Amino acid sequence: MVILIKQGEVYSPEYRGKKDVLLAGGKIIAIEDQIDVSSLHIDVQVLNGEGQFVVPGFIDSHVHIIGGGGEGGFKTRTPELMLSQATTAGVTTIVGVIGTDGTSRTMPDLLAKAKGLEEEGITCFVHTGSYQVPIRPITGSIQSDFLLIDRIIGVGEVAIADHRSSQPTVDELKRIAAEARVGGMLSGKGGIVNVHVGDGEQALSLLEEVITSSEIPINQFIPTHINRNAALFQAGINYAKKGGYVDFTTSTIPTFLEQGEVKCSHALKVLLEEGVQLEQITFTSDAQGSLPNFDKEGKLIGLQIGDVKSLFAEVRDAIVDEGVELEKALHVITKNPAQALKLKGKGELVVGFDADVLLLSQDLQIKTVIAKGQVMVEEGNIKVKGTFE
Repeated sequence: MVILIKQGEVYSPEYRGKKDVLLAGGKIIAIEDQIDVSSLHIDVQVLNGEGQFVVPGFIDSHVHIIGGGGEGGFKTRTPELMLSQATTAGVTTIVGVIGTDGTSRTMPDLLAKAKGLEEEGITCFVHTGSYQVPIRPITGSIQSDFLLIDRIIGVGEVAIADHRSSQPTVDELKRIAAEARVGGMLSGKGGIVNVHVGDGEQALSLLEEVITSSEIPINQFIPTHINRNAALFQAGINYAKKGGYVDFTTSTIPTFLEQGEVKCSHALKVLLEEGVQLEQITFTSDAQGSLPNFDKEGKLIGLQIGDVKSLFAEVRDAIVDEGVELEKALHVITKNPAQALKLKGKGELVVGFDADVLLLSQDLQIKTVIAKGQVMVEEGNIKVKGTFE
């Protein structure tokens, strides 16, 4: 399939101006002021980009693709992600994770689902492990998982500061991070440790102790849910000022916001005003994960489900409500996660990169979604559905 996008306002995510973009063989092969394909003598699908923003496909690097939950018993296990949920949300690259339940949600299931989503048309990686420590890799070691299984790029989500965690020690986290670091180096992958941070008073202190008492660099970790409450948010600002990554969860419910959760769009504005480097900030949806509400004794009193559509909704709110520039807001779901996770060919509109491209209307609605050179959504209409949709 050869696709020519004509005269859209291109954001790479940095602004490139009004351009034509040519896609072929699943790659971006040209970005020019004008591209003439009349002499090619082949079928070319031409998409009119006039009056639209042409941006990289979104990366959601924390999704429970096989479902999650279960904190309220078997009936509260959440369903798996369907292809069109991702594509209609503009997401063309996903990283799948396992959360609380590392027993009935298994790594073989996670890998199989990732491969299924790949066959259906988008890109999907996974992390090895779950909340539980010690980590239970498929091959017997984290390093071997990285080296021998192409889809595995990191570890997690390992839980800290949470009553559902295994209460890992500093030494246990050191060993996980050290093995992930070396495995990442040997395999050419990011090798990060994705850390679920609960609302416990411990906050990020365990990570900071690992960093200050070892040679492991701060960017070996990506702590997530940093907007969970005001105290953790402030701890996240301090952590980011030391050079660490911070990830904010876009899925939420009104109760969480009333209890002090920081809205992602506002969090982005505050961090930029605080002088945190844009490259250290990412958004993820936690889609298909449960959004459990516990009382002070840890008893479950309510549960809802994360939504992949919240990812761009918070980016849009950052632009419209908080005044963050479009290209800066786009970074947190395109270029930043791609660079943090070393996802080659992802997150930017660059010649030679994968043809993951979106067209957005002037009012920031997702109109057309192209994944690996295939039109998945066109003018809001789903063109490719998952096998069982």
